[in-house]
Amino acid sequence: MIQYAISRIPLLAGWLLDLVFGDPVRLPHPVVGFGKMISGLEKTLNKGRDRMLKGGIAAGLLILGTFIVVYLLMLMLSPFPWVKISVEAVGIFYCLAGTTLIREVREVFAAADRSLEEGRRQVGRIVGRDTASLTDNEVRTAALETLAENLSDGVLAPLFWYVLLGLPGMMAYKMVNTLDSMIGYRNERYKDFGCVAARIDDIANLIPARLTALLLIIAAGRPGLWKFVMKYGPEHASPNSGWPEAALAGILDCRFGGTHDYFGETVYKPYIGTTSRQLTYADMLKAVRVSRIAEFIAVFLALAI
Repeated sequence: MIQYAISRIPLLAGWLLDLVFGDPVRLPHPVVGFGKMISGLEKTLNKGRDRMLKGGIAAGLLILGTFIVVYLLMLMLSPFPWVKISVEAVGIFYCLAGTTLIREVREVFAAADRSLEEGRRQVGRIVGRDTASLTDNEVRTAALETLAENLSDGVLAPLFWYVLLGLPGMMAYKMVNTLDSMIGYRNERYKDFGCVAARIDDIANLIPARLTALLLIIAAGRPGLWKFVMKYGPEHASPNSGWPEAALAGILDCRFGGTHDYFGETVYKPYIGTTSRQLTYADMLKAVRVSRIAEFIAVFLALAI
């Protein structure tokens, strides 16, 4: 029993650190390092022939390398159990993004309530789409879509891979997610080089995205919404993003999706839901509350497993 309790300390401590502090922006962050490695390889390899092959090899080496380095670190620390627990807890803290995500979404709505231009600038911090021409409601919609999608990418998926493969799996997933966020686009520059990275991200998020949708529905006490999610989740251009977005759209009785510009190119996204209405600060508070409850349930399940 004591050993069981000790084995749960890193996850509980790491999650509590994220709950209290959010992203440690003033400290060196492994994801920043991941980004620099990806950027360096992209500039070196994303040219000439065989870009898809070179991008696939780069993605594979970065993901596998991350797993091996963290695995060896945990192995080296095995003779020092409390040091290992501390390092693992900090690693988990770096991998979870629930508090920062909610903080950013709150700030988007607060900024949008002050002015449209402030809302556009603020939402530009957390979305990939071009924000210069967004309407007020599109700014708010973008923030809530990001909340749903990143509840999966930033909380549920890291927890899922931690349960399966420990901290090495969790860190490797963060590399997968960083690769997708940097080069997993279908535009002229990345469509070949980032293709394999995007497909790996799709596979890594396949189960977590659907778990996120399920936990959101449970958190809202709306089991009947699963039919809604089954209808609209697969409509999204992404095989995964539509599931948590559909769950949140159903909970709020609103509509997500639609056509937007990304890096100067127009991208069509099917609508998720049918109720087109103005989103309010109260909607954001409801979305945040349900997301937090879903996160608490996920952490409880991870600790139990």
